Amino acid sequence: MPGTWLIPDGLDGERVDRAAARVTGLSRARVEGLIADGAVLLNSRPVAKSDRVRGGDLLEAEVADRPVVAVVPKSVEGVGIVYDDADIVVVDKPPGVAAHPSLGWDGPSVVEHLAGAGFRISTSGAAERQGVVQRLDVGTSGLMVVAKSEPAYTALKRAFKNRQVDKTYHTLVQGLPDPLEGTVEAPIGRKPGAEFKMAVVEGGRHAVTHYSTLQAFRRATLLEVKLETGRTHQIRVHMQAIRHPCVGDPLYGGDPVLAASLGLERQWLHAVRLAFDHPVSGDPLVFESEPSPDLRAALSALAD
Repeated sequence: MPGTWLIPDGLDGERVDRAAARVTGLSRARVEGLIADGAVLLNSRPVAKSDRVRGGDLLEAEVADRPVVAVVPKSVEGVGIVYDDADIVVVDKPPGVAAHPSLGWDGPSVVEHLAGAGFRISTSGAAERQGVVQRLDVGTSGLMVVAKSEPAYTALKRAFKNRQVDKTYHTLVQGLPDPLEGTVEAPIGRKPGAEFKMAVVEGGRHAVTHYSTLQAFRRATLLEVKLETGRTHQIRVHMQAIRHPCVGDPLYGGDPVLAASLGLERQWLHAVRLAFDHPVSGDPLVFESEPSPDLRAALSALAD
């Protein structure tokens, strides 16, 4: 159940993750997990763990004990290892695979595949998502990086927060956006009354999405999307907000009839490019991934 605490003056200026751990008695890892899930509020607003508190602030957090989600080593078909060294591993994730195990998800995950393949990853973060510095939705395919060393985890988390990672996606959206390229800047938070759905909401977390048109079809448009921020379901929420939802995404307004006609069983969304400086050596790294066969087949069907 949720709990409420008043931040004492002695914690004025402290980072919210540290302050929350102090006043709630929870571990830092548990607090970081709650923050990532949007379950920590400061003065009724969602927070990032590096936000600062002030004496007299009101902290709200979900503190009920949750079952520990076990990481079960297994081999997951389709997970590709694009790059691997002592500090990081870059994965090409297929659809139908989560970034990490979680409550309510009994399917495969990237973390479990890495464990089954003998990879030793960072122990930072909540138990079920150790080493995970970015996440892709289950239905989204493409590139993601996992930290193997503790220095890499810290540096990559900082790089993502400071917008120093180039995250490029391709997505197929319904209709033709007007203008053909632009920026969507709208706050994202939990949709009231919908536990697993996000929405553009007042008081949500700042989110910025840039898009440009790659190819226009009669019923849909292929876009290139670059993210400044990394909010849950960000592209899907922002595309719905401009009334051009991702094809194959009924959760966020996608037309199931159109998706079925293209043979799609998930949203047409693929992480095609990931570029960042190596978290330890500083060397520039660039990785690219081709859309998976189901996405290419959908484009072919549109072009016919």
